[in-house]
Amino acid sequence: MVITFWALLLSSALVGVGASPVTAPKKPFSLNRRNDGWPYPLDEVDKLEEEAISKYEAYLAKQNTTRGCTLENSAKRLEWHDMTIAQREEYIRAVLCLQSKPPKADTASYPGVLSRYDDFVLTHETQAFHLHSTPHLFPGHRLYIWAYEKALREECGYTGWQPYWNWGRTAADPVNTPLFNGNMSSMGGQGAYVDYKGIAAAAFKPPYDYIPAGGGGGCVTDGPFKNMTVSLGPIGSVLPDGVVPKNPRSDGFGSNPRCLRRDVNKYASQVLFANFTGALIRNSPTIDKFQQDMLGIPEKNDWGVHMAGHYTIGGDPGGDFFSSPGDPLFWFHHGMVDRIWWIWQMQDPENRMNVLPSPPPADDVVDLNWVGVEPSNVWDLNDSIGGYGGKFCYIYV
Repeated sequence: MVITFWALLLSSALVGVGASPVTAPKKPFSLNRRNDGWPYPLDEVDKLEEEAISKYEAYLAKQNTTRGCTLENSAKRLEWHDMTIAQREEYIRAVLCLQSKPPKADTASYPGVLSRYDDFVLTHETQAFHLHSTPHLFPGHRLYIWAYEKALREECGYTGWQPYWNWGRTAADPVNTPLFNGNMSSMGGQGAYVDYKGIAAAAFKPPYDYIPAGGGGGCVTDGPFKNMTVSLGPIGSVLPDGVVPKNPRSDGFGSNPRCLRRDVNKYASQVLFANFTGALIRNSPTIDKFQQDMLGIPEKNDWGVHMAGHYTIGGDPGGDFFSSPGDPLFWFHHGMVDRIWWIWQMQDPENRMNVLPSPPPADDVVDLNWVGVEPSNVWDLNDSIGGYGGKFCYIYV
């Protein structure tokens, strides 16, 4: 008590004679990652993020639009393999909960929507071309993932944040990793074997016009989603005729209950090693080139990491362009896409935080219908710190 009293008295005296209280300099923000090589050493993409965070911090310090969000108080989205078993199991319970809740969409018009989870699948199906149009791919999916995370937290009691999938960690042998191995703390395993040629990679030239089958393609028989019911679609299935039952409606919105199918594909994942993603970030001086290389360049027989990630999951509905969010791994893949966009932005935040490919008009809007979030001006979705009217407040660690 004596020390406290004299410290307060001295502080008051100094202020009284015009001196300012001494404040410690602000420490640079740290991602607080483990960097001792266990269980995964930092790869070159992680290092690009580590090296750029100080630039981003300086950029944010000059902004007056972060709406109270800071690096320190932001949500920290974790990579799946860095989460504890308990954290993974809590996330899985929340996904299963969302799949058990009633939908908000009009089931008379869309009878294939059986659950709240299906609301998100329907949104992607009905807005596939809008969400994948040139200016909307990154900001539209940023809002889409955030809305899904919000539903898990507010409707199913999840206390964490949406995980992401660092592609490079599983690229060598995805099916034998904690994400895909079929344990009850994984996101489910490989599908049963189906004899088929593989995935037709449209517009690519031989021998790259087919990604060989990965040894699955049938129903997932282990892990927490082995009894999951897929209902909407298929609309753009990559599996051969006869493997997946056709939807009773031509638009794919009818009720078509079936199992979750996967072809966890090590051939597609060969494009997901960190050197490919690192090169994507380093060698894309403009947002247009970044998006083009992310999506792949058929004339160069380059699948791109976006396509490779989807086809590493494969199956039904994971390999279906329209219905892919029907596989719960979709959110991990697009979380990584969002993370890579953020890391690319941070390399030169002054010039990259407010650019979009083929810039849309100033009043352009993204509206996700049934997922239950407000429409947004697309330009307000560029920044995960303070974007979307201040509702965005997250980073990836």
